[in-house]
Amino acid sequence: MCTSLSLTGPALFGRNLDLERSFGQQVVITPRQMPLAFHLRPSLPRHHAMIGMAAVAGGVPLYAEACNETGLYMAGLNFPSNACYLPEAQARPGDVAPYELIPLVLGCCTDLDQARRLLHTLRLAAIPFGPGYPLAPLHWHIADAAGALTVEPMADGLHLYDNPVGVLTNNPPFDHQMMNLSNYRGLSPALPENRFAPGLDLPVYGCGLGAVGLPGDASPMSRFVRAVFHKSHGVFAQTRDEQVVQFFRLLDTVAMPRGSVAAPGGGYEETLYSCCIDPDEGVYYYRTCQSGAIRAVAMNEVDRDGSEAKVFPLQQDAGFVWQNPRRAL
Repeated sequence: MCTSLSLTGPALFGRNLDLERSFGQQVVITPRQMPLAFHLRPSLPRHHAMIGMAAVAGGVPLYAEACNETGLYMAGLNFPSNACYLPEAQARPGDVAPYELIPLVLGCCTDLDQARRLLHTLRLAAIPFGPGYPLAPLHWHIADAAGALTVEPMADGLHLYDNPVGVLTNNPPFDHQMMNLSNYRGLSPALPENRFAPGLDLPVYGCGLGAVGLPGDASPMSRFVRAVFHKSHGVFAQTRDEQVVQFFRLLDTVAMPRGSVAAPGGGYEETLYSCCIDPDEGVYYYRTCQSGAIRAVAMNEVDRDGSEAKVFPLQQDAGFVWQNPRRAL
């Protein structure tokens, strides 16, 4: 369960990551000269630097989402029952494990067009990172300042869709999600005209009546509709700080508070973190479920040109700013 957003004006990317437990996530910068190893492809000794949220295993960042220094963004989202990879026994040289796709694409590609050309040549093989690591069923949201793409590994091959709405959630497949938007053509931020019974006096009792019928539940299809609606009508200020805050407000419309969504295996799905990436400045902003404060990690030139990953543990304190002395408890 997750929601990913990409904006073209202003160019901002990010997502909510929704799970029932932490996966050891930290903000990680992979610099240009840190070798990227692959199971069935030659390693990349030099590549674009990238920043994102990852678990680090054996010194390898396993990215949930990241953005490279040229402004290309990529996020992996859960795609259960639909994601289909080639059996490992049928893999051949050049094939890619699912966890390798983000570093390969962001390491090699400068923009969405290059990513599209590379993806047309790839096959995804069911190769886990290592013993004890599950093979995650994923699809991916890729974006730059010009547009977005959805990548879905299905039983009949790798599907690439232009993503004109810049939104991705989970199931069903992307083409079904887009078709479902037609059911909400009549919704609007504006007050609606009385077409129900024009001769009947139906008073306007509050703002927001134009969006009555917008689904409010946490299911993937409903989050997709809601995210597209709020993103399509979002109004952004001129300053970058205000734009970043507005991006987090959009993510809030599809966030999961703890206790609202029961997980199949017990516990609750919740939005563990939300993030916003500024590709122009190379800054990764994040906010966790334990804290309302927005933190920021910048990928400066020193970080970009090293040979070892730089890891920033998440700051989990509440981050309250007191405007008067706090009363002793």
